[in-house]
Amino acid sequence: MFKSKANKYLAYAIFTLSILIANLVFEIIDLYSSIPFLHFLDDVEWAFLFPVLIFMFVVHQLNHPIRNSKKIRWLYAPFLYSAITNVFYDCDAVAHIFTIPHFLKSILETIGSFDFYLVLVFMPFMAVYTFGFIKFSKDKQEKKWITFLWFLVYVLMLSWMVAILTGLLFEYDLSYVMQILALFATFLIHCTAYYGVFRYRLADNKVGIEELLNKKTLSEDEISVEEVILKKGNDTNGLDLFTKENPYFKRLEILCEEHQIYKDSNLNREKVAEQLGISAGYVSQLINMITGDNFANYINNYRVEAVKEMILDSDYENYSLLAIGLESGFTSKTTFHNAFKKSTGMTPNSFRNTNK
Repeated sequence: MFKSKANKYLAYAIFTLSILIANLVFEIIDLYSSIPFLHFLDDVEWAFLFPVLIFMFVVHQLNHPIRNSKKIRWLYAPFLYSAITNVFYDCDAVAHIFTIPHFLKSILETIGSFDFYLVLVFMPFMAVYTFGFIKFSKDKQEKKWITFLWFLVYVLMLSWMVAILTGLLFEYDLSYVMQILALFATFLIHCTAYYGVFRYRLADNKVGIEELLNKKTLSEDEISVEEVILKKGNDTNGLDLFTKENPYFKRLEILCEEHQIYKDSNLNREKVAEQLGISAGYVSQLINMITGDNFANYINNYRVEAVKEMILDSDYENYSLLAIGLESGFTSKTTFHNAFKKSTGMTPNSFRNTNK
């Protein structure tokens, strides 16, 4: 679910990474000189927080028992130490809110100089510690996605550490390297948002929606497919009458209403014609003459009704509208929204908000 604790931690991690990128940009364009108060943001070592949030995302996504352990709160200690000491120091050095005694300021400066070296130890530890929990995933797709995210995160962070360390030891100009890492970090944000939050969420929603639909289907009386498949030569009375009493049209409605063939996103006239035992041309003629609509719109109307039914059902309130639309047979977001608005006069989101 999008509103799960796991995704909240992932969102916090992305936000923290955005701050790291922003600090790098501010340094490149020398914004700290014109706006000294930005030092409050820069001096806090956000690199202590980012890997912890990734870890929290992993253990919550896997529902591992350690997620509820109070001991893991100690993972935030390095970040809190960095934030408190640096903000306290900047209240004097930047904001001039108060004056720190000289001896205490010297202690804070000494402590602050060790931040990066502490990161050198903390980052590899978090990489190994987090990876140790990924094996507990029971879902192959989930495990593959989390491993991929873990790999991208620590390639970025370890590259950043190596670049900084190289610059300190050999006094290299790191601006070009940092720009490349910032670009990679931006790619990581987009990749996480699309594959993790969007595509993986859709896949997760699909499983959940299918489970709900299967439960509801099992509670209803099923009609065997054989009962609705017409063979040529059967029910010949009134075949030329284009009314709702036409036996082929009645069987078509049963296929849609009872067997929900519209959920097949690849459904076409030929498939329907094969099930009815008639030609594809006759399927189109039948629908056009009786409903005044074409085949695509006729099927999409059933899909829209299925979406409306799920939106009105509280069991589906935590699933995305796009996931519901795709599960109902639509092939894309555009097709779904256009068909829904054509049928109801409003967008799916407006319909959901109106019926809350």
